[in-house]
Amino acid sequence: MEVRIVSVGDAAQLSRFYKENEEHLRAWEPRRDSGYHTVEAWEHRLKQCSSTKHDNSSVHFVLTESDCDEIMAICTLTNIVKGSFMACNMGYAVARKYEGKGFMKILCQKALDYAFKELSLNRVMANYMPSNHRSAKLLKSLGFTKEGEAKRYLRINGCWEDHVLTSLLNPGNT
Repeated sequence: MEVRIVSVGDAAQLSRFYKENEEHLRAWEPRRDSGYHTVEAWEHRLKQCSSTKHDNSSVHFVLTESDCDEIMAICTLTNIVKGSFMACNMGYAVARKYEGKGFMKILCQKALDYAFKELSLNRVMANYMPSNHRSAKLLKSLGFTKEGEAKRYLRINGCWEDHVLTSLLNPGNT
């Protein structure tokens, strides 16, 4: 297995990941326009992220098999804020065929290490729908603590959904 930061060259693999897992991820993802996950759309978004004008507000990671380019799971650090806040949000998804095998924890831990060691963030926040027991278990195993609940927090699959708010603080900060 290999964990790495996404590059523009990953557009086709990301498109394939989301198309192959569309049904699997539907309950946890916002509705997207029909062309959102095309190779061209991914190329455009990845080029924007890698441009020198980009404000470094996100980092995207993938977990792949070492001997092929198939994406097993993704993890994103988004809304990265520096200054006095020093925090971000973490999101993630795993391919249906790799669910329940521990891969998501490996990938999220690498992303957390990057957030705390490379970006020197103080806080990583991750939120999940109360019905998503796998996310609750994953975040707890990573050391996240529950901070509260937010009603109608995100529009997921066309419906406003409540979310449990959690965070992990950088153990190296005081």
